[in-house]
Amino acid sequence: MITKRIIPCLDVRDGRVVKGTNFQGLRDVNSPVELARYYSDHGADELVFYDITASAEGRALFTDILTEVASTIFIPLTVGGGINEVSDFERVLQCGADKVSVNSGAIRNPNLIEEAAKRYGDQCVVLSVDAKRVDGKYTVFAKGGRESTGMDALEWIRFGVDHGAGEIVLNSIDTDGVKGGFDLEMLRAVSEIVSVPVIASGGAGKAADFITLFETLPQVDAGLAASIFHFGEVKIPELKALLAQHNIPVRL
Repeated sequence: MITKRIIPCLDVRDGRVVKGTNFQGLRDVNSPVELARYYSDHGADELVFYDITASAEGRALFTDILTEVASTIFIPLTVGGGINEVSDFERVLQCGADKVSVNSGAIRNPNLIEEAAKRYGDQCVVLSVDAKRVDGKYTVFAKGGRESTGMDALEWIRFGVDHGAGEIVLNSIDTDGVKGGFDLEMLRAVSEIVSVPVIASGGAGKAADFITLFETLPQVDAGLAASIFHFGEVKIPELKALLAQHNIPVRL
């Protein structure tokens, strides 16, 4: 059985890791380089690095900090923020990223997914989707969850996978930072329509939330979280030991 991945997420703004609730009220956490090194040394399976204001500010991702993070860690690194064209993939990969996450850039130019997949392979292209319930349907939001696109999230995810996205990160804005558990309903809906790995993001508040996630939805491949790891509320080695006790396969 494929092991479940535990993935910390570094939301970076102005060179610092920040964290908010429902994508709002950001507060400073730590240096991305220091945090990345810590997670690499303490059991994280992968690391996600988002330059969270690059798209909203209409600029390229900060590559100096990214290069330093990539050179510090020994686990796979996924990078997103301000990815608008294939040349952005090239730039980020040259900094040391293993996978590139697209969100707002792909919404503006859906061809970006297929163009990048053809050049770098499906395994390199991660479609990150910020979704929220609006009038009874899952709706895609852009620019770090600031702007509704009106697009149906399930249709958009299906399109992305059909055109080369090799992995889906589903960020539930409804549960982000609330610490009430992952959005199982939304995750189930997505998992039922795609065959690529799905990463759950948004809502983890305690170790038990990961147990509930993987026991309820064994088809979900990974759990991603930020604040509970950043503030030491959940330590990854202890979380993995607990998952193993519940017969959930993890890399110890």
